[in-house]
Amino acid sequence: MTDPTIGTDAANTTEPANTTAQPGPALPPDIDALSYEEAREQLVAVVSKLEAGGTSLEDSLALWERGEALARRCEEWLEGARRRLAAARKDS
Repeated sequence: MTDPTIGTDAANTTEPANTTAQPGPALPPDIDALSYEEAREQLVAVVSKLEAGGTSLEDSLALWERGEALARRCEEWLEGARRRLAAARKDS
């Protein structure tokens, strides 16, 4: 399924801390390259489409899987931020 409203933007300039917040299969490269804000924006779009209904079962499952991967990417970024904050507090 190709959905132009759920694209990628390679303008990612920072990387999250290396983390395994939710171990699982490797993220697809297009999702792995997303910043937190990009992943969250795409996740919101996926949820909106699922809530609106009207998609086939196959498309709904593909959206669900993409949403799961986007949620994992967001969690990776958040866990990295938590670790950086904890390190900064420890050093001060």
